[in-house]
Amino acid sequence: MKKRLFSNVLPYLFVSTVFLPFTFAADVIHWDLPEGAKARLGRGSISEIAYSPDGGHLVVVGSMGIWVYDTATDEAVALLTGHTDNVYSVSFSPDGSTIVSGSKDNTLRMWDINTGEHLKTLTGHTAWVWSVSFSPDGTTVASGSMDDTVRVWNATTGEHLKTLIGHAGYVTGVSFSPDGSTVASGGRDATVRLWDAATGEHLKTLIGHTAWVWGMSFSPDGSTIASGSEDDTVRVWDAATGEHLKTLIGHTGHVTGVSFSPDGTTITSGSSDGTVLLWDVHTR
Repeated sequence: MKKRLFSNVLPYLFVSTVFLPFTFAADVIHWDLPEGAKARLGRGSISEIAYSPDGGHLVVVGSMGIWVYDTATDEAVALLTGHTDNVYSVSFSPDGSTIVSGSKDNTLRMWDINTGEHLKTLTGHTAWVWSVSFSPDGTTVASGSMDDTVRVWNATTGEHLKTLIGHAGYVTGVSFSPDGSTVASGGRDATVRLWDAATGEHLKTLIGHTAWVWGMSFSPDGSTIASGSEDDTVRVWDAATGEHLKTLIGHTGHVTGVSFSPDGTTITSGSSDGTVLLWDVHTR
């Protein structure tokens, strides 16, 4: 599950340099933790966090790079440097060995999660990369950018495979269907678009939101899509037909992230109103 925060949270104050690979602040000012919190992770303004598939690593990306944590100890084990500006998005490969990151420097970078080695840089976007996603089989990567396009890449070679053009504004989110056959993208034009992942063909446009779409998620069986928008709503769609099924109203601020539970019965949404809401898929 991706968690877009776009706010100054989980901050640390440093008294030593933090912009060197695998170099960490020796002394920090420890703030009191909120009730129920185990530890304070991250550096600076956080854009996204992601767990590895086995739960052993947590990656935190934002204004101060890419931090990798061991979830057993809550300790930072690596700082991955190479991007030259804020990092906005991260995604794990299905086997958990690799991460891909997207940045304001217009590039995607791929990293070995175990060694911290920078594997390759994917270039082609002409503006900020807002969102990245590995395909379920790990062979391809999709990215959404402020250049209004979605790009698809070979995850092994870094080769640019295709550019998906159709959005009339920034592409702020991308997600693969569970079977990897479809890419969903959302953007500033208030739409969700579905694409054939193999051919790049535009399949359908889901229209209903009245403001930017920041996040979308397929149900585990691939039959439905949930999307979150700056219109403060979550919408649920039939993935096969594009039909709008329901609108979930309750947030009082922009909905910046959505995710289905593993059993598909619950949708979780996060918002700039400071709340996380859980919704019953069947009853709303």
